[in-house]
Amino acid sequence: MMGRERDEETGKFTTQYQREDFLNALEEGDFLATSDVAEIVGCTQNLAYRRLKELENEGEVKSKEIGRFLAWQKAD
Repeated sequence: MMGRERDEETGKFTTQYQREDFLNALEEGDFLATSDVAEIVGCTQNLAYRRLKELENEGEVKSKEIGRFLAWQKAD
């Protein structure tokens, strides 16, 4: 699932989150909030939002505004 790679320039380890990590997180329930997906995947809410938007643009997931929050689910 998630792997760690070393950045060649800085030598620091970085965590890579795969698209499957986000898609699998959405199997936890119907219309999960961005913060819920971030918690399941183990990343920041900002990163979760960006990746989910990418997946939405690719037609893999869809979002719905619920109150002040965006909720996500896999596309049909």
